[in-house]
Amino acid sequence: MTITTRNLDFREARRAKKDEFYTSLRDIELELQHYTDHFAGKVVYCNCDDPRASNFFRYFATNFERLGLKKLIATCYRSQDPGQFGPGDSDQAVYLEYTGDRNGDKVPDAEETGIQPMAGDGDFRSSESVELLKQADIVVTNPPFSLFREYVAQLVEHDKQFLIIGNMNALTYKEIFPLFQADQMWYGPSIRSGDREFRVPDDYPLTAAGTRVDSDGNKYVRVKGVRWFTNLDYPGRHEELELHRTYSPREYPKYVNYDAIDVSKTMHIPVDYDGPMGVPITFLDKYNPDQFDILGSSKTLGRPMSEVAKKGTYMQGGPRFYLPNGDGTFRRMYDRIVIRNKQLA
Repeated sequence: MTITTRNLDFREARRAKKDEFYTSLRDIELELQHYTDHFAGKVVYCNCDDPRASNFFRYFATNFERLGLKKLIATCYRSQDPGQFGPGDSDQAVYLEYTGDRNGDKVPDAEETGIQPMAGDGDFRSSESVELLKQADIVVTNPPFSLFREYVAQLVEHDKQFLIIGNMNALTYKEIFPLFQADQMWYGPSIRSGDREFRVPDDYPLTAAGTRVDSDGNKYVRVKGVRWFTNLDYPGRHEELELHRTYSPREYPKYVNYDAIDVSKTMHIPVDYDGPMGVPITFLDKYNPDQFDILGSSKTLGRPMSEVAKKGTYMQGGPRFYLPNGDGTFRRMYDRIVIRNKQLA
C-alpha cells in the first residue's frame, strides 16, 4: 500500500506532539462502569490500540461475556509486540478480532484471537481501518490528542457511538463545540478535575514535571485537563443541578459586548434568572440537558470590542467576553459558555 500524505502527517504528529498515551486500566474501569447496559450484542472497536499496550483491549477482552459483546476489534498504528500473538515484524500493523472465550480460561489466547496483518500502517483514516469502523457499533479508545478534530469528525460521519479520551479544551474547537450544543456529545462522569497518569512509549522524553519510571522501566507522565467525551447516555447526566443563589445586578454584572450576566462559578448560577448566563467551561461537568440550554460561547457570540470601546481600554486577543472595571477600562474573561435555564422559559 502506498503511504499517503495523511499517513505521513499522522506519523509526524505522533513524533512531534508525543501524544501516544496508554490509559490505565483503573481509569477505564471507573468510566466504563457507567455504561454496561450499552454493550450487549454490540461490536466494539478500539482503533488506536496495540493489544500488548492497550488496557482498552484488555478490559473488553476480560469482560467480554459479562458485557454480552458480539465482537471486539482492535487495530494499532503499528504492533509493538506481535510476537505475543504470532510471528511478525515489530513494525507491522495488525488487527485483532475476538468473539469470546472458547476454552474456558477467560483469557484471549492466540488461537481465539483472529490476528491479521494490515497492508498499511494502521492509520485510523486508512481504507482498511474505515472498513473495520463500518462494522462497529461503539468505538472506545484514547485517540491522538493532536488529531482529535479529525478523529471525531470521522465518528460523526459514520454515525458511531463512542467513548474516547481527550483534552477538555477540545470543547472550544469550532468543530467540537457545536456537538455539545446540539447534545450530540458530552463529558463522561468519572473525571471531573485534576490530571491523569498515562504510560508512554519507551522513547518518550521525560523532560517535564509529573513524570516517573516504575521498577520495570515503564515510563509515565501526568496530563492535565483530561476528560472522557461520549455520546453514550448515563443516568448521572440527568441529575438536576441544585441552585441556591438569587440574582442581583451587583453580584452578576453584564458583559459589555454581549447581553448576558457573568457567573464565575457553576455553583453560583442563580435559581431565578431566566436570561443568558456566561459560565466557565467546567460547567459541562454538571450539565443536565433537561435543565439548561446551551446558547453558544464567548468565541461565537461576543461582539468585537473595537465596536464598543476605545482602543487602549481593553486587552486585545481572540473573541472573548469583557466586563467593565468601573474606571473606563475592561477586563477580558476566560472562555465562557452561554446557557439559559430552560425550566424558567
